[in-house]
Amino acid sequence: MNAQLLMVAAGLGRRLGLDTPKALADLSGRSLAARTLDTLASVGLAPPAIIVYPKGYKESFQEALKNAAMPVQYVEGGAERRDSVRRGLDALNPDTDIVVIHDAARPFANADAVRAAIEAANHCGAATLATPVADTVLVSDGDGYLDNTPDRALLWACQTPQVFRTSVIRQAHDDVRNRDIVGTDDATLARRIGCRVKLVDGGAMNFKITTRRDLAFATYALDKGMA
Repeated sequence: MNAQLLMVAAGLGRRLGLDTPKALADLSGRSLAARTLDTLASVGLAPPAIIVYPKGYKESFQEALKNAAMPVQYVEGGAERRDSVRRGLDALNPDTDIVVIHDAARPFANADAVRAAIEAANHCGAATLATPVADTVLVSDGDGYLDNTPDRALLWACQTPQVFRTSVIRQAHDDVRNRDIVGTDDATLARRIGCRVKLVDGGAMNFKITTRRDLAFATYALDKGMA
């Protein structure tokens, strides 16, 4: 079973106050993308890691990842996330059985959880890291009033990596393209074509860096040995 990483790094860093892609943000002396590869290097994935970067930034990514923990192949992203992922899928090794799709903005994925997701995807076709929701979640009626309160025991907050048999996620993306659906979550796309998706607890530290506060906490976590 060959598993290969597809890392989506095409998002911009506007909410971080940056005018460059978020994956190039500095996190304790290394780019966010490099930190994420550091974390996943121990999983045992087949080289190279496919890095999907935003148009015009290939040289910047090459510089940021020149000392990356894994060999890297660069693929220019598309207009929408689904286009970027599809281009990444097209660049996979021909013998890749399992693809591990990960956001560059999650630098602290747990390696054991990723391995568990790979095993689950090999068994049932798809898996995603997620974490059980601790807070009570309220659903609005659209006008700012409470509509209903779902059972918290059934709720999980989605994370990445999301892991798939390569044939499953390619079929899911073909379905999206044929129906002209904008997909922001690959596991949901797999579910749309009837594939069961196993939820694997990724833990609280597998958070996504979106704001300056997130970046500050990530820096603190590294400095204190929490990640």
